[in-house]
Amino acid sequence: MDFLIIGITIVMSLVVGWSIGANDAANSLGTAVGSRVLTLKQAIILIMLFGFLGASLQGSYVTATIGKGIVPLNTLSRNNSRNIALVASFAACLWVVLATFWKMPISTSHSIVGAVAGAGLAVSAPVKWKVLGDIFICWILTPVGAAILGYIFFRVLQNILPRIIPRRYFKQVIAPLIVVSGCYVAYTWGANDVANSVGVLAGAEIIPIKIGIILGGAAIVLGIVTWGYKVIETIGSEIIHLSPIMALSAQLASSINVHVYTLMGIPVSTSHSIVGAICGVGLVKGIRVLNIHIMRDIILCWVATPFVSGVISFVILKGIIFFVK
Repeated sequence: MDFLIIGITIVMSLVVGWSIGANDAANSLGTAVGSRVLTLKQAIILIMLFGFLGASLQGSYVTATIGKGIVPLNTLSRNNSRNIALVASFAACLWVVLATFWKMPISTSHSIVGAVAGAGLAVSAPVKWKVLGDIFICWILTPVGAAILGYIFFRVLQNILPRIIPRRYFKQVIAPLIVVSGCYVAYTWGANDVANSVGVLAGAEIIPIKIGIILGGAAIVLGIVTWGYKVIETIGSEIIHLSPIMALSAQLASSINVHVYTLMGIPVSTSHSIVGAICGVGLVKGIRVLNIHIMRDIILCWVATPFVSGVISFVILKGIIFFVK
C-alpha cells in the first residue's frame, strides 16, 4: 500500500510540473511572440531549454521552502506527510489545469502554497503562519515591483535605443536582445517554479531533492510542448499589443524581479511578474492601451487561486480521513 501511495504521489507531483509548463511557459517568451520577434515554435524550444536549465541549477532554493517552510513535512508522521504531499499536488494541479483551459495565467506558486496549507490544516499539522505571511507580502510586491521596473525600463530604453541604433538596423539589433532577455525569464521561471512540482516530494522525503528537480524539470518541459501555446496567446497579445522595445522592457523587468525572490528562496508568481511588467510598460502610453476586461479576469483568478486550491486540498484530505476511519 505504501508503494502505491508513493507512486501516485510522484505521478501527481509530475502532473503539477506538467501543468506548470502548460500555464507558465507564456511568462518567458510570450511577449516575444506577441511582438512577432519569435514564432510560437521557436519560443517553445527556447523556453524548454532555459526553463530546464534554471530548474537544474537553482531550483533547490525555493524547493526547500515549499517542502518544509510552510508545513514541516519532514517532522510529521510518514502517513501524514505523504497524504499532504499527495492531496496538495492533486488540488494544485486541478486548479492550474482549469485555469489553463480558460487561458488564464494564474500562479502555480500560489496554488501549491495554498494547497499545502489547506492539507496541513486538515490533519492539524503546524502551519508556519509567519512564513505564509511573508510569502503573501511578496505576492503583493511581485506585480507591483515588476510594473515599476517595466515602467522605468521602457521609459529609459525608448529614449536611448532609437538614438544609438540606426533606424535601418533597429529590428536586427532589438530582436536578439528580446530573445536573450526572454531566455533569462525562462531561466528564472524554471529556478523558481520547479519547487511547485517537487517541493512536497522533497519535504516528505519521498525522493532526494536533486532527483526531484530533474524529474520536475522534465515534467515542465512536457507541459510546455503539449499545452504551453494556450496562455502564450493571452500574454503575448491579449493584454496589450507589444512593440519590440515594450517586450524587451517587460522581460527584463520580470526576470530581474523573479530572480531576486528566487535567491531569497521565496516562491513567487512568474505570472504576476510578467503581467505586472507588461502593465507597467503599457502605462507609459496611458491606461487606455490596456485590455481592462482581460486584466480584471486575470486579477480575479489571482485572488482566488490560493483559497480555491487550499479549500480543495482541505476538503479532499478531510474526506479521506473520514472514510478511512
